[in-house]
Amino acid sequence: MATVRTMANFEKGSISLRYETWGSGPAVLLLAPGGLRASRIETWSAAPWNPIDALKDRYRVVAMDQRNTGTSFAPIRGSDGWSTYASDQLALVDHLGIEQFCVMGMCIGGAFVLELAREAPDRVLAGVAMQPIGLDANRDEFRAIFDDWRGTIGGDHPEASDADWDGCWENLFGGDDALWSVPDDVLPTLDVPLLVLQGNDVYHPTSASRRVAELVPDATLVERWKEPADQPSARAAVDAFLAEHTG
Repeated sequence: MATVRTMANFEKGSISLRYETWGSGPAVLLLAPGGLRASRIETWSAAPWNPIDALKDRYRVVAMDQRNTGTSFAPIRGSDGWSTYASDQLALVDHLGIEQFCVMGMCIGGAFVLELAREAPDRVLAGVAMQPIGLDANRDEFRAIFDDWRGTIGGDHPEASDADWDGCWENLFGGDDALWSVPDDVLPTLDVPLLVLQGNDVYHPTSASRRVAELVPDATLVERWKEPADQPSARAAVDAFLAEHTG
């Protein structure tokens, strides 16, 4: 039987979030790679493997365009930060009637996973963080990405002043914590099982992945997962991890 796919927009005041769902069973929320510019559903097709295709036959897969990428939209405010994105994500699963779920994120999606683990440990059954972003002598590179994002969408946001953009930058990437979204001293308090697929480049430094694996009490690190020869065992590890935490 073919997997059922639905496509819709969720409206929350002035916010519009595009999402798609596939399949049935335990819920898995997918938070795509691509940074602020491209954390949207289509970006999963560029991943080493696409979790939509890998999971939709066994799970209720929910994927979304984050605010102000793809066709999702929200005003830019100086108070915007990691908790703003978490609020969107939780509002979407609420809209879909999902109480508890696993979450899988890549790149900036890894930072979103950690924030959800901090804010909603009673709802997040487990998280998979694929090459999470992190701070390691690379703030200028993230500044360039942020400025490019602003340049791309700025014309759609006449409500946003320079102070709003500066506040958004500072809340997201202005701090000195290694994982950007969750303070270093909070990592040992996270009470959500995590599977971390290690990063190895300037935006996804190995140090960030290892820090999560070392400090989060119930975290496991997969070092090799991107290359074709490593993908079968890595996918098997993800499958076993999700199966364990969804019963």
